[in-house]
Amino acid sequence: MSARVLRVTGASAVWSPDRAGIDPVMTECVDGRVAGPGPDGSAAAVPADGSVETLDAAGGVVTPGLVNAHHHLLQSAFRTLPGTRGVEMAVWLARMREAYVAARVDPELVEAAARVALAESLLCGVTTVADHHLTWPAGADPVRIAGAAFAGAKALGARVAFVRGTAGDDPDAAAASVEAIHAAHLPGATGGVTGDGMRQLAVGPSGVHADGPETFAALGEVAGGLGLRRRTQANEQVDVARAAEEYGRRPIELLEEWGWLAPDVTLAHLCDITGSEVELLRRSGITATHAPACDLPMGWGVAPVARLLDAGVTVGLGTSGGGSNDAGHLLADARLAMQVAPLAGRPLDALEVLTMATAGGADGLGRPELGRLTPGAAADLVVWDVSGVADAGVADPVRGLLWAAPGRRPRHVVVGGRVVVRDFELVAADERELAGGLRRECGRRGIGR
Repeated sequence: MSARVLRVTGASAVWSPDRAGIDPVMTECVDGRVAGPGPDGSAAAVPADGSVETLDAAGGVVTPGLVNAHHHLLQSAFRTLPGTRGVEMAVWLARMREAYVAARVDPELVEAAARVALAESLLCGVTTVADHHLTWPAGADPVRIAGAAFAGAKALGARVAFVRGTAGDDPDAAAASVEAIHAAHLPGATGGVTGDGMRQLAVGPSGVHADGPETFAALGEVAGGLGLRRRTQANEQVDVARAAEEYGRRPIELLEEWGWLAPDVTLAHLCDITGSEVELLRRSGITATHAPACDLPMGWGVAPVARLLDAGVTVGLGTSGGGSNDAGHLLADARLAMQVAPLAGRPLDALEVLTMATAGGADGLGRPELGRLTPGAAADLVVWDVSGVADAGVADPVRGLLWAAPGRRPRHVVVGGRVVVRDFELVAADERELAGGLRRECGRRGIGR
């Protein structure tokens, strides 16, 4: 088989978390991996039987593909629902549960929502999404539900980490479904990741507010047997209150007691944590995910990200779902994270937040090959156009990705060395058709009425 080579040329700057400087070197990808450039900026040698595609990045900034470390893809069908804005989290959760039941969630809705959410993600420069799926209607086949999300990702060329979540589900049934999903959709996978790196499986109770020690134990056991990552949500408004009411403890205390503070665990949100809890998290080796565009507008709190970073905790960035954020634009959320940081600690530099949105999220998934443009890394990259008026006068084009032009759309997006967004448009699908498909599903189910 001939080698597949992609050369990204002409960029104004190239940035990667573990690369010194932003010199505009050529980026070369061979068979889905970053291969160069050489030490002098020249191209790597192309095999004699290889074919070369050149991607023009003139007037652009090249970064690694972004990693959305915390999303709920299904919620893209439930944006701006009446009764979900500016309410306490317990009220929001109840309203969302009602909406899921009324909508009769099934694989068809899951796939339509996933296609829209993943298309939105690619069109925001996100190449990998962690989908924490928490809705499992009675009688629904978990294998088909997970398959719908995987199918949506495959159709568009996105990477997805499907997190088999729970929210009051039967612990044993949930654990059994993890094994079934793994057998059906990741046969032969190592560490919960397929050989091509496009699919990943993890486990994730919603949090101590919804799941007890039995669920955490059951999912932890199946994760250990299959080598899967563990993820949950912690120290949000509702679980702090319920942990105190039901256990007389703090959520992080419970997670430590239940064996869920460990290097294979990622905790999302962490809006309400103390200094001693930050130290406990550091010692445990967990990773964290910041979701400011969910937590801040809803008034649920702001995670002290700088304290976590300064303590040595790896932090990723996530949008959370459309039921609270309503958008899936991770770069816009990175800007918000940077802007709100001084309210919860020291200011964050734009490059710190870009690192969260790339390598930070990748490391939380146990995927060091993602979120970087170093030789051997997965060839996931984004070309951001900075030639327009919104970027005119910007002295630092990389930091300007966050400070200027909020909500920008990338010119090109590459996943595994394949172009999935070209000249600002999806390659494999028409976004208007995807939007129309979800609108029809929402309409026939009465979602939002």
